[in-house]
Amino acid sequence: MNTITGPVIGFDFGTTRIGIAAGQPITGTASPLAPINARDGIPDWSLIEALITEWQPVALVVGIPLNMDGSISDMSRRARKFANRIKERCKVPCYLIDERLSTREAKQISLARGGSTNFKENSVDGIAAQLILESWFESDQLISSETRLEDLYGIGRH
Repeated sequence: MNTITGPVIGFDFGTTRIGIAAGQPITGTASPLAPINARDGIPDWSLIEALITEWQPVALVVGIPLNMDGSISDMSRRARKFANRIKERCKVPCYLIDERLSTREAKQISLARGGSTNFKENSVDGIAAQLILESWFESDQLISSETRLEDLYGIGRH
């Protein structure tokens, strides 16, 4: 378990939608929030900034979607870039965590709750962000968003 105390916001980066969850490390739990639309991975930053003002997080967490073999993908790099941008814009420490299979698990949770299989309309992005954040609460790693992915993951170096 990491040593962060206070509210934390987690993000499931996507090119058309960014999932968001808020949680507390003391309980290790998070709740999904409404996702924010993005255009080619770029959100309406005023919505993100309003979220930060409302929740006053002490840290941000962005899931890094590695390939199943642990290698770095283009989406991994884009998610890290988003993490660094949000850290700079909002002046809140931002951390990374491997989020492989979070969307698949979020879809299973949604379906088990009676949700539709139309995931464009029935967004699971918030659930994925919740899973990412809760996974980070259980982790003992604090990986700064500034950390080069190539330094973290030995596979997929270019």
